[in-house]
Parts: sequence; structure tokens; C-alpha cells
Amino acid sequence: MRRKHRLKELTIKDNFMFGAVMMDEENCKGLLERVLEIPIERVEVSREKSIVYHPEYKGVRLDVYAKDEHQSHYNVEMQVERKAALGKRSRYYQSQMDMELLLSGEDYSELPNTYVIFICDFDPFGEEKYRYVFEMQCKESKHTNLEDGRTILFLNTHGKNESEVPKELVTFLRYVKADLAESEEAFDDPYVEQLQKFIRKVKRSREMEERFMIFEEMLKEEHAQGLEEGRREGLVEGCVSTLKETLLLFLKKFGEVPNEISEQIQLQQETEVLKHWMKIAFQSETLDEFIQKM
Repeated sequence: MRRKHRLKELTIKDNFMFGAVMMDEENCKGLLERVLEIPIERVEVSREKSIVYHPEYKGVRLDVYAKDEHQSHYNVEMQVERKAALGKRSRYYQSQMDMELLLSGEDYSELPNTYVIFICDFDPFGEEKYRYVFEMQCKESKHTNLEDGRTILFLNTHGKNESEVPKELVTFLRYVKADLAESEEAFDDPYVEQLQKFIRKVKRSREMEERFMIFEEMLKEEHAQGLEEGRREGLVEGCVSTLKETLLLFLKKFGEVPNEISEQIQLQQETEVLKHWMKIAFQSETLDEFIQKM
């Protein structure tokens, strides 16, 4: 059985903690500046797109979606475990960003630059590089680029080419690689110190503890669905009840939950609907905001 984690046990490489840290726009800006080696005046992080659950992906994930003052768009994700077809997964993320921009009314000629960034706690290509950058280039002429505005980057915490990348990026990746005890050590880097202080603040927050509880329940339900069919029905039934209890408990932090909303939740038997409501609760700042979006 999957062990239930506690918020205080997490490091930045944990999916939930990474998302919580990078929702802060100064933290996100600092990361992008180190990864891309470009100055960024400001970034805007989308809280609405921070948590994603869909059957094609077959799992819950916390992404960081952001855009800068030049309207360049970024999708950043932490990858702790090696998964199949990582390159094609990056293609899927890139297509999702493009589709969203086109649906919002962007003309092809006006599509902004987009970056998909994976931070991997393993070497995705076995070349011992801290950073792998991919852009469309002509096979017949290395000096001819497609210039389609797409860039995909893979960062590797197990790199060994320190002389080829900025010291600040290497220090950050060593911090990501660190275990719980090591992550509290001094890294002699102002950005890492900033992240350490922010994580301590997250771990002291009762609200973040409640949000982590919801996220853990979503992972628990996902795990139950992955078990063999014979056992799954009973487990999912139990998860439905737990999802309801967790959702109502979380909503009470906003104040008294109206009877009609409480009854609507209690009568709901579809796990997909409950997961959708959990996602809305996770993102909402008030009870009214949750009710309007459910």
C-alpha cells in the first residue's frame, strides 16, 4: 500500500511542494532566469492551471504554468521517476500550450515563444549533462533553424559537466537532488536560501497542510484505480466516501458550508466529478469561488 506522506517530510522535488513553491512568482522567475540564462522582469503564474487530472495522462500532476512580460509561455514540471516516452510527453505538453493559445484567438504568426521544462532527478539521456536543450534545426544544415518559437529543456540533477553550465544552475540542481536532511544544509546561494525559507513557511502553514491532504487523497484514489479489477470496486467505493469527507473538511476552513452544497456533495457517487470538485477546492480562495465553479 502506498504510504501516506506528511507535509513536513517533503523536499522541493516532491510534486506538491514544487508546485507550492513555484506558485510564488519571485521563486518562479528566479528558476526561469537560471535555467534559460536570460533576465526576466516579471512572470505571471497561472493558479488555475496548476493541477491537472486527465485520463490520457493517467495521473495527477502539478505543473507550473507561467508567462513573462514578453508573453513567452512556460510549462515547468518536476520528474522524480523515469517514465516512458518522455520526449513524446513533452510533445503533448507543447501541443496543449499551442492549442490553448490558438483557442484564445492568437494568430499563427503571433504565437509567442513557448518553453517546456522538465526537472529530472535522473539522467534522461545518459550523457551526464546538467541541461539538455532541444530546438528545431535543419538536419542538412546545422546553421538553419526553423525558428518556430518552441524550446524543450530537460534538467538533470545527476549531471557532471559543471564547466559548461552556470554555477547557479548546478547549485539549484544539487539542492533538488538533496534528501530531507541535506536540503536544510547551507548551499551558499541566495536563491536556494530563498527557496529554503519559503519551504519552511509552507510547512508551517495550516492551509497548505489542508491542500496537501486533498492532493494526497487524489493520489490515493488514483492508486486504487490502478489495482486489479477484482479488488478495485471495493476500494474505489471507499475512496468515494473519503473524497467526500476530505472535500467537506477542506471547505469548512472557508466557513460554514451551506446545506444544499453539503447535500450535493454527499449525493455525488461519481469519482470523476468528486475529483473535479477537489481540484476546484484546491484552487479556490473562498467558498463563493468554489460554489461558482463547481
